Amino acid sequence: MAWLLLLGAAVLEVVWAAALERSAGFSRPWPSVVGITAAVAGFVLLTMALRDLPLGTAYAVWVGLGATGVAAVGILALGESAAPARLLCLALIVAGVVGLKLL
Repeated sequence: MAWLLLLGAAVLEVVWAAALERSAGFSRPWPSVVGITAAVAGFVLLTMALRDLPLGTAYAVWVGLGATGVAAVGILALGESAAPARLLCLALIVAGVVGLKLL
């Protein structure tokens, strides 16, 4: 259950980052509200996951999945670079997250 909570927290990290990018510096209210709400909910889920997972592992997985998800949104929705070196680095982050889960 803790891993599902952590996965939910990582998804919410992607949501808040994308929403805040769309908020234009908090000048657009709805993306701002979505971003702030997702951030708070993500922290709550992370805190709940920390009841059963080690801090270092949980935080590394949360940040790794969140960063990879945000980068994917940037590539797929915002036209950011999908250079092979960048994709390789993202794959290495995912490999590290998988390694933390398995070990």
